[in-house]
Amino acid sequence: MDLSTPVPQIRLYSEWLKAVHGRDFATYEDLRRWSVEDLDGFWRSIWDYDGIESPTPFTTVLGDEAMPGTRWFVGAQVNYARHVFRHASAADAAGQPAIVAMDERGGQVTLGWGELRRQTAALALALRDRGIGRGDRVAAYLPNIPAAVVGLLACASLGAIWTLCSPDMGTNAVLDRWRQTEPKALIAVDGIFYAGKAMDRSVAVGEIRQQLPCIEALFLITSGCGEGEIVDSTDFTATIARDDAAVAAFEPEWLPFDHPLWILYSSGTTGLPKAIVHGHGGIVLATAAGRLHFDLGPSYSANNRGDRFHWYSASGWVMWNIQVGGLLSGTTICLFDGSPSGTRADPDWTRLWDFAGRAGVTWFGAGAAFFASCRKARIEIGAIAGTERIRALGSTGSPLPPDVQRWGTAQFAALGRPAIWWCNVSGGTEIAAAFMAGNPELPDTPGRLQCRHLGAAIEAWDAQGKPVVDTVGELVCTRPFPSMPLYFWNDADGSRYRDSYFGEWPGVWRHGDWVTIGGDGSCTIAGRSDATINRHGVRMGTAEIYAAVERLPQIADTMIIDVDSDGGDSHLILFVVPAEGQGVDAALEAAIAAAIRTSLSPRFVPDRLIAAPVIPRTLSGKKQELPIKRLFAGWPVAKVVSADTTATPEALPWYIEQAQRWQREAQAESNRRAGEAP
Repeated sequence: MDLSTPVPQIRLYSEWLKAVHGRDFATYEDLRRWSVEDLDGFWRSIWDYDGIESPTPFTTVLGDEAMPGTRWFVGAQVNYARHVFRHASAADAAGQPAIVAMDERGGQVTLGWGELRRQTAALALALRDRGIGRGDRVAAYLPNIPAAVVGLLACASLGAIWTLCSPDMGTNAVLDRWRQTEPKALIAVDGIFYAGKAMDRSVAVGEIRQQLPCIEALFLITSGCGEGEIVDSTDFTATIARDDAAVAAFEPEWLPFDHPLWILYSSGTTGLPKAIVHGHGGIVLATAAGRLHFDLGPSYSANNRGDRFHWYSASGWVMWNIQVGGLLSGTTICLFDGSPSGTRADPDWTRLWDFAGRAGVTWFGAGAAFFASCRKARIEIGAIAGTERIRALGSTGSPLPPDVQRWGTAQFAALGRPAIWWCNVSGGTEIAAAFMAGNPELPDTPGRLQCRHLGAAIEAWDAQGKPVVDTVGELVCTRPFPSMPLYFWNDADGSRYRDSYFGEWPGVWRHGDWVTIGGDGSCTIAGRSDATINRHGVRMGTAEIYAAVERLPQIADTMIIDVDSDGGDSHLILFVVPAEGQGVDAALEAAIAAAIRTSLSPRFVPDRLIAAPVIPRTLSGKKQELPIKRLFAGWPVAKVVSADTTATPEALPWYIEQAQRWQREAQAESNRRAGEAP
């Protein structure tokens, strides 16, 4: 394989702009500024440069700029799956696969583009035979395997709406999502293998179907890990094996630009998870611009020959969608199903790197916590065969500490790649894209994101709604971005959508992150400005965690916060007020962990339990998660909370003392790590 670095996609685009449109920009910032000042010109250029097709012409790029409710490419028709399969003939002719997939037991599957298209057509026809069509929801309870990609593409082909939950989620969390969206069909696996253990999911699948009478068809994947019998189901493997004239002739349907593609879920701090609907056109367009920042091109082209893109992700995280989006660029995607770190009894942080080496990965992404854990484990990436092919590293989910990035850079310098490129990105489930990203032509910025995304009018605002530079502020987007949600499901008047992102400043998107935009254009995320829990890039509302643990009779009240750490990970702290006559002991800790694992996911088991005298609440009775989180993050007490705004002022001294103790411990750990830095 050619290990040379390809010409950056953003340079190829810039050269095209100059040659075709006579636009010449001296710096990236000049290009970015034009992209947000002339939305019509920029997004029209992305449409043309990426070769997006429509059987009908669009009358205008931006029909209505008001947010929310912006209309893009009015009159155009697109289809996500059709845009993927435009690469099939050239990629197959060049011998470049669409998907390379492995699991932690060593199983491997390679799918060519033609085979991916055939399986997609076979499943789409089976869904159509069961009455599934435009606007119908199809749910999937699947891990990160090729079948999930086939399911998404089959639904997109028909105009059905895809909605996916990872099978490590408990039935309560899944039902909270799917009761809202009422899927007509379910694609599920009867078991999974993770961290060295087989986990039966047949009971969960049965409960989900029983609780959702809207499900009329069940396509089942037999994993070898399931123990129970699931009756009245259709064999998924047999379904996608169909190969006849109807399959060969199948073509994805042309759909209106804003036809719904999928429903993703992002939790607030109260109520049910938000069911976020994205459209075909918005996702195709945002991904087309995003590939310039990710530096992804067709794996069959001379410039990107043999490129393979991997981003480690659970199937329920938006990064799964981002990884699958590599297919829109004609890039081979590499999926890993399993634990990235071995088992708890025998942790092995080389496992994912070994997969990357065996799969031929050239572009390797993961959550920031993964890289931090690799550094702590003192692994040597250069000792793992095949990792010398990697030319780019991606990080998201939480800020990547500078020392961790420098460690990774040093690891690859030892492999002969002294200029390994880090593409640190920040965006979210809400947009299924990035607002801040990388650019291989910009200077390395350890601990920061290199730049703001093209076409994203991102600013940091102070409390008065004024933009600030080199100062932390609220992350806002002042002009439309094409992959902003179409709407929330079951939000007929749009009030929940408006309240979530436009309630603070009408007509301006408030993202919920603290950000600093530097004078050099680089950005630093300082954490969430709301109280959503973010564990390794997977987000969960605190209300869902409370629902899981406060059923326990030993508990009177709880509050949970997620505190960022300089080590790249975060710490989930659960304050517990025990019921009368009870105590916070090992038995209660085990009961809480079991409740969260069963109802939600093991990801949200707290790192620390602290017995508390009382949970602080506002005058309206809401738990004061964000003020306490800020205390633990080191904010001055006077800027965080006032006794005048709390119904429990007697609790504040105790929490201040706990936060100060936490800060002392964190500083001691930081000092210890500094002494171990390479």
